[in-house]
Amino acid sequence: MHVPVLLEEATDLLLTGRGGVYVDCTVGAGGHAKRILEKEPDAYLIGIDRDEEALKVAQEVLKPFEGRYSLYKANFADIDAVLKEESVKEVEGFLFDLGVSSLQLRSDRGFSFQIESPLDMRMDIKQKLTAYHVVNEYPEKELVRILRQYGEERLSRKIARAIVRRRKEKPLQTTRELAQLVASLYPPKLRHSRIHPATRTFQAIRIEVNDELGSLRHALEKVPLFLKSGGRLVVISFHSLEDRIVKRFLKEHTGFKVLTKKPITPTREEIERNPSSRSAKLRVGQKL
Repeated sequence: MHVPVLLEEATDLLLTGRGGVYVDCTVGAGGHAKRILEKEPDAYLIGIDRDEEALKVAQEVLKPFEGRYSLYKANFADIDAVLKEESVKEVEGFLFDLGVSSLQLRSDRGFSFQIESPLDMRMDIKQKLTAYHVVNEYPEKELVRILRQYGEERLSRKIARAIVRRRKEKPLQTTRELAQLVASLYPPKLRHSRIHPATRTFQAIRIEVNDELGSLRHALEKVPLFLKSGGRLVVISFHSLEDRIVKRFLKEHTGFKVLTKKPITPTREEIERNPSSRSAKLRVGQKL
């Protein structure tokens, strides 16, 4: 079962009590969407996700609200096209819950180094670029850039060099092969720390495969074109790169009032219940 992160905090800050259209830009398994429709009886929800498997789950979860929502398989960078399709010109609130869902982490699609699976990492399984392609075909210099920029990995050169050396013998095929290679480059005392040594490498490759930061920037730029005055933008991010983009966007866009001077983070109880929520940060802006 996928557990939505910061469920009450995110939805309570999103809802204005005025009904209208809400866009869940990362509808996933439908957890946040369900609470939006429960709490706001006059709301209509548009749910967007790149992941077909997630949309199937959301469809089931939202069945009791038939006629009050529509779901789209799309990249949230294309929210303008989705809203045009729905003939929607004004939106009451946008919600982004970034990062990887527990559905994806538990799948055999290469998102987790704890599950032996092919190097894939595509949120949209119809796109061509996969983690296998990045790991086995990108030049060493590009690998260094990705690991440093998207993973903030201090061993970026060492890891890139080791990947290139290994793939000359034979291609890296699976998540376990990559995770073990990366872990072997860390000092023994760090190999068994709370955060796995391959975490940053997997994050970096996943961001590259799905163009996560580029998509986020494009989507945020389109939000003010549709958000009504008094409407809310709520974003849950899971690492500093995403959080920086959101923080800068809210700060630089004069049409927004920031409602979270400091980001909201999960309570200790939530982290105990759902350890994957530990790095979540929630920021909210209100359209002036």
